[in-house]
Amino acid sequence: MATKFAKRDKGGAASEAPAGPLPITQDAPRRRRRPVVMGAGLALAAVGALIAVWLVNDAGDRVSVIATAKPIPAGAVIKPSDLVIAHVSRDAALHPVPVSEKKAIIGKAAAADIPAGILVTKDSVRETGSLTQGKDVVGILAKPGQLPSRQLEPGDEVTVVYTPQGGNGNAQGAGANGKADGKNAGPDSQPAVVTRVGDADANGARVVDVATTGNSSATLAAWAASGSASIVLKAKH
Repeated sequence: MATKFAKRDKGGAASEAPAGPLPITQDAPRRRRRPVVMGAGLALAAVGALIAVWLVNDAGDRVSVIATAKPIPAGAVIKPSDLVIAHVSRDAALHPVPVSEKKAIIGKAAAADIPAGILVTKDSVRETGSLTQGKDVVGILAKPGQLPSRQLEPGDEVTVVYTPQGGNGNAQGAGANGKADGKNAGPDSQPAVVTRVGDADANGARVVDVATTGNSSATLAAWAASGSASIVLKAKH
């Protein structure tokens, strides 16, 4: 049989051992916070706040510029309905035309084909009168084979060659009336400058507007009406 021994205090009185497990306290010892860690945390919080403020300011630093509302073919005169206002962030690599200069863009011609949704720059346009001043403009419907494979652009210097169907007069210097003049000087031709190139139709033909002197415009119109005008791109020196 087990014998229980009672504990005695300093005064000699016996004390019973506590029955059951000791209670667990919720008060854990607190760790001392290091000043260096606290300072680093505050510094990181301050840097994060500054970055957030910078991002907000950068997003708000936008400028109003001009963009295209729809495709503009090369040589077409730009109208107000062709343009929209776009808001972009400042970028030293971009040079779009600001809204304040919109009037300076309207009335000028597109220097090349401009797709929709493109920022307009000063290089996107050119003066309309530079190619047509003092000249007549003739539209020539040219089929594949009557145009160079390279896409013509406004400002290109070309030679319009009389090429009647069947080849009559091609080697005899034929004029606009299609009759040979007896001179073995090759086909008749006239110099011109491209002012606009239209879109190709289902058969690949497209209208090319060319500027020429008044003396040649009637001849080119007659060639174009008979479908006997081929356009040759002159070599650039």
